[in-house]
Amino acid sequence: MQFTHEHSELERTTLRIIEEHLDPYIDEWEEQQLFPAHKVMKAFGSAGLLGIGKPTEYGGMDLDFSYEMVFAETLGSVRSSGLTSAIGVQSTMCTPALARHGSDALKREYLAPTIAGDLVGCIGVSEASAGSDVSQIKTWARRDGDDYVINGSKMWITNGVQGDWICLLCNTSQEGGPHKNKSLIIVPLNSPGVSVSRKLDKLVLRCSDTAELFFDDVRVPASNLIGEENMGFMYQMEQFQEERMFVAARGMRSMEKAIELTIEYTSQRRVFGNTVLSNQVVYHKLAEMQTEIQALRSLLYRATEDYMNGKDIIQLASMAKLFAGRLAMKVPNECLQFWGGQGVMTENWISRAYRDIRQTAIGGGANEIMLEVIAKTMGIHPGKRQQAYPQ
Repeated sequence: MQFTHEHSELERTTLRIIEEHLDPYIDEWEEQQLFPAHKVMKAFGSAGLLGIGKPTEYGGMDLDFSYEMVFAETLGSVRSSGLTSAIGVQSTMCTPALARHGSDALKREYLAPTIAGDLVGCIGVSEASAGSDVSQIKTWARRDGDDYVINGSKMWITNGVQGDWICLLCNTSQEGGPHKNKSLIIVPLNSPGVSVSRKLDKLVLRCSDTAELFFDDVRVPASNLIGEENMGFMYQMEQFQEERMFVAARGMRSMEKAIELTIEYTSQRRVFGNTVLSNQVVYHKLAEMQTEIQALRSLLYRATEDYMNGKDIIQLASMAKLFAGRLAMKVPNECLQFWGGQGVMTENWISRAYRDIRQTAIGGGANEIMLEVIAKTMGIHPGKRQQAYPQ
């Protein structure tokens, strides 16, 4: 990617918002296991950071995807992946299909205020029995006159407790097979019949309000359909590519930060008369991991360039997500080891990084699913040999 002064300015603006509106409160929000979503989203929205690639007529900047990647990578410097996951859902996960395929009326009612930070959005795909295998979701939207009537549930929904609306993937037909019978529908979360079953207690992303949601005869206008009926699975697969690159970029910088802080700590901590960092096993391991992160950065930037040029990036995005996921299980673990007893103290960010960054190997498509997708694009999968996703 070619970086310009404008990229640097976007990074500077993002860092300013982080320093002013996040850093002073992160530890408090982590302890409370909740952050003020509307307040945080408004801070980012007022700075124009929630609609970087979205059309200007709805409040966006209409910039290319390289700016989205700079934003995502910069968010990786935040000492809470729970916060950045929520922001990523708002900026990169609940709105792409709406921006590409939604009606003008829907965009004005939901996209514009979400970009401004006045509404908090969610993406509703996963269910308790359908996480990695999206095709097996059970939630149904039945057409009834000018409305859809929705029944079902969604699990692990980021922003689900405080959110105002959800981009809901649900079944809308009994025909066409599991890849051609689903639609994306916007559901206001204050609609009668929507309930938060529980706010989930998690090992990771502690301050993120992750919810289990139930939909009991929820009635919404048919005009809340995004794009064409029964095209929702394909719209969601399009969105997943941006989500996976966001997760890789954010995680990449978080892991780099873990290495930097570990270098700082081990250069000061003395054991047996020498610094911990002076041990070859330590500085070799840190050098190795930094090399791997730079390799991930090159892969991710290549995927970003191809995406900007209109190329199919399913394979590269999946590879970048897989690489980031594998490093997420390695880098924080190795770094924490060099902190010794201090590494397992909650007062040190490295212990939170150890928990939070681990989620990179699961959220947005687990490592194993990425391998399935990559194998399909290579033509070596015993099932679908030519396509990563059915058309």
